Amino acid sequence: MTSPVALVHDWLTGQRGGENVLAAMAKLFPAAPVYTLFHFPGSVLPEIERHPIVTSFLQRAPGLETWYRYYLPLFPLAVEDLPVGDHRLVLSTSHCVAKSVRRGRGALHICYCHTPMRYAWDQEGAYFGADRGPLGWAKRRVLAGLRRWDAATAGRVDHYLANSTFVAERIRRYYGRDAAVLPPPVAVDYFHPEPGGSRGDYLLMVAALAPYKKVDVAIQACERAGARLVVVGEGPERGRLERLAGPAVRLAGRVEADELRALYRGARAFLQPGVEDFGIAAVEALACGTPVIALGAGGILDIVVDGDHGVFFAQDTPEAIAAAIDKAGRMEFNSVNLRGRAETFSADRFTRRLRELLISYWPDAEGLLA
Repeated sequence: MTSPVALVHDWLTGQRGGENVLAAMAKLFPAAPVYTLFHFPGSVLPEIERHPIVTSFLQRAPGLETWYRYYLPLFPLAVEDLPVGDHRLVLSTSHCVAKSVRRGRGALHICYCHTPMRYAWDQEGAYFGADRGPLGWAKRRVLAGLRRWDAATAGRVDHYLANSTFVAERIRRYYGRDAAVLPPPVAVDYFHPEPGGSRGDYLLMVAALAPYKKVDVAIQACERAGARLVVVGEGPERGRLERLAGPAVRLAGRVEADELRALYRGARAFLQPGVEDFGIAAVEALACGTPVIALGAGGILDIVVDGDHGVFFAQDTPEAIAAAIDKAGRMEFNSVNLRGRAETFSADRFTRRLRELLISYWPDAEGLLA
């Protein structure tokens, strides 16, 4: 018997924040299949992989594991080809094309939108560089077409859920649609302060080593402030950042969960110099009793109250960030207060609120939810 519910996700290549949202949804609908463009087996939690997983024709594309990003022009065709037409409820989680899946006649589509796709709308240069010549022209043509398609298919969703007020505003700007705000689940039970633990003398960043994360600016700011910096994450900017970093900067790469928790616990503060759609790492830091120093824009405004849970700076310049680091160093933060703030983003709260929204949009969901 076909499940009345279909789960749709962009792709399954690793366990990150978006996949944690999918795992929570999969737990609520244990019989629902997961439809996705492609799936690398073993890359996501068993809670997801025990569901039937239905992939698009891209699953058979040559060199997929290495070159899947180069298949971007085919993503719209692939998602529209996913066979979800027999399901009464389509529940998608989307940061790229999943929101544009073709539902069946009479079906309801609820989309948890992590963000309208940034590389198509407002961060083309940050993701793809500023290529000139024929290659740059081709990229611009592809992305212009993707923008038009993305806007034209926004009406395939009946109800949007956004992970932050910032993303809800982006959905309104690009799609002309309203969205209910539902922050993503954060593992605050795992990330917690160490009883009797002590703080180190470093600041911590957790971010992909990509231009839009502003790691280079953070390095310059910490040098100006005389502060040590530990950066967790990997990405295409690693070589350039290694050349830029002085002896007070450690590029830690990818770390295991236990080491990441220990780094959160020992940091003087968590540093976020770029704009994030939400900011899961900032919540993980707060859960460990660590204050946040961040650019006062984007999803962080839903997380941190300036002066209570950390310090905001108004410009992403080394000078402004260094001044904020200095200001935070003169302040006292209550770790219990920080922890309490983080607990408002727990997985349990996410699940309770999601259940409420699903039942309000589709009363039949009440009899199907686990």
